[in-house]
Amino acid sequence: MKILIVGGVAGGATAAARMRRIGEAHEIVLFERGGYVSFANCGLPYYIGDVIKDRDKLLLQTPESLKERYGLDVRIRQEVLAIDPENKNILVKNLSTGETYTESYDKLLLSPGAAPFIPPIPGIESHKILTLRNIHDMDKIVESTQKAKHVVVVGGGFIGLEVAENLIETGKEVILVELSNQVMAPVDYEFARMVEGVAKSHGLTIKLDTGVTAFQESANGVLVSLNTGESIETDFVVFAIGVRPENALARQAGLEIGQTGGIKVNPYLQTSQSDIYAVGDAIEVSHFVGGQKVLIPLAWPANRQGRIVADNMIQGHRFAFNGALGTSILKFFDYTVAATGLNEKTLKRWNIPYKTITVTRGNHAGYYPGSTNIVLKLNFSEKGTLLGAQAFGKEGVDKRIDVISTAIRGQLTVYDLADIEVAYAPPYNSAKDPVNIAGYAAQNLLEGTLNTINIENLPAFLEQDGVVLVDVRTAKEFNNGHIPGAINLELDTLRENISFFDPSKTYVLTCQVGLRGYLAHRILQHHGIVSYSLNGGYGLWQMVNEGGVH
Repeated sequence: MKILIVGGVAGGATAAARMRRIGEAHEIVLFERGGYVSFANCGLPYYIGDVIKDRDKLLLQTPESLKERYGLDVRIRQEVLAIDPENKNILVKNLSTGETYTESYDKLLLSPGAAPFIPPIPGIESHKILTLRNIHDMDKIVESTQKAKHVVVVGGGFIGLEVAENLIETGKEVILVELSNQVMAPVDYEFARMVEGVAKSHGLTIKLDTGVTAFQESANGVLVSLNTGESIETDFVVFAIGVRPENALARQAGLEIGQTGGIKVNPYLQTSQSDIYAVGDAIEVSHFVGGQKVLIPLAWPANRQGRIVADNMIQGHRFAFNGALGTSILKFFDYTVAATGLNEKTLKRWNIPYKTITVTRGNHAGYYPGSTNIVLKLNFSEKGTLLGAQAFGKEGVDKRIDVISTAIRGQLTVYDLADIEVAYAPPYNSAKDPVNIAGYAAQNLLEGTLNTINIENLPAFLEQDGVVLVDVRTAKEFNNGHIPGAINLELDTLRENISFFDPSKTYVLTCQVGLRGYLAHRILQHHGIVSYSLNGGYGLWQMVNEGGVH
């Protein structure tokens, strides 16, 4: 069987190697438009920041190595211009010689990836407007910004934030502009505020609700005009507002395109043409939790799809790709933020009923030196089904999100989180992991032994008649900062001051992270007093409303 693959990197190269491991007899030809067939694209920002010093370490495989080890025919700088599904051949252009030729196939795999989204902004064609998608782009950014002192990054997603961080680390002054009201779309507003606080502490200026209206080259660089009426003079611009699936070939071939703009495939990654399959950033997939059609341009789905499609194309439809969670993580200076499943914004947009709980706990035993807090948010259904999670902290964030991602895949509930048995020793954990604590808190919420109010709902709630805000921290903590309008009544004095509470009123209880608020809530519940614990406590409120990381 003759198999042609369009596009390398995660999906295409993974599939090609797997195909060869399945059988030696197949003729496998891989076409890559760029000069590199397999590279670590997630590592590109770290070469820009001089964290990865050896450029060659980003080059995972070469045409020569793939030929030698796997017997693959890899053709770089060769662009596939058209597909003829009826005659089962493709038209290819050799970008080095300009020659065009046709190549026949028995089966065809499309792995063209996604391209940076470049809107029609005046001046955007300037050579001082850079993007980051491949090795060539990385080299251009490094070369262009070596002598630069000031860079504007447009876009606050993963690539924009990583590039901004690494440019800051090399001594550049960086301004990041983002059109929406937060950075990092996969997380909810409060977690984005934490990221913004980290940026501020490291000298990265972030301008939210800000879009670019025009670029104009000047003698000293680029003049960036913003929708706020402001203009910024900068040396270079890195444009990173997102990507779009490369679907031009699929459209030309008459393949069905999904509602998101990605190539439509069935669970076996087969397109509307039976002998053509597709994987990676170019395809539309189902979200594992909600089932809705989404684009998830991440490395894990592409690699997983590459292995699955190889088996299906050669051995018949053996394995289905059952959707993705979009599990993602960002190192941002000395902090980490990660997410899996559905955030609140998406749950609301898809009209999925949910509950949420936020807990803050140490990454390991507090008495062991170096303990730092993790903020962990859990979204779940009224039946306890896990819908998604987000986490923020310095250490141990990845472990908790990975555990919850696995739990969602295993269709566990919040009740099961309490039973997850993790490795414990003081340098690594507490006897009750933050994931266990989140499970306990979610269970309390579902069983009615905990009532919470979320930070975004607090202002309107406090405007109601008979609602009183009580801070149960110590007087010292309270005097160092508190929510305006709060009354201070320390937790340990609550029972002796129970007469203070009026059964005809409703109380919102807050502490630093939520634990003491919960304990106060339980005391009042037993005395017939209606109360709510502020989800996430004053610490989360402070990060959302005052910025910074505390």
